[in-house]
Amino acid sequence: QVQLVESGGGLVQAGGSLRLSCAASGRTFSRYVVGWFRQAPGKEREFVGAISRSGASTIDGDSVKGRFTISRDNAKNTVYLQMNILKPEDTAIYYCAAAAGLLPTSEAVRYDYWGQGTQVTVSS
Repeated sequence: QVQLVESGGGLVQAGGSLRLSCAASGRTFSRYVVGWFRQAPGKEREFVGAISRSGASTIDGDSVKGRFTISRDNAKNTVYLQMNILKPEDTAIYYCAAAAGLLPTSEAVRYDYWGQGTQVTVSS
């Protein structure tokens, strides 16, 4: 069992930056792939990015390539999402999720555990 708690959301102006954190409980956190997803009002959930268990490999969603970076610190049981050059269309609730697979994946159905989400609002 893994419990995930996101933090770091808030209100930021377009062009600004935020760093989200995903803190996990449990001693086996390093065995999980971690992904970030987001959902804006009235829209479907969107894949943002994911990171391998060791942190050596990441994949990014098309809409955030070159602007968002995922990293992890397994000693702290935490995954980070660094968001730069934020745009109003990045406004959404951001969720982290953990999957027991070997490789990062964009498929939400492969993730077994989800956090409650943190709101990110980007003003124009």
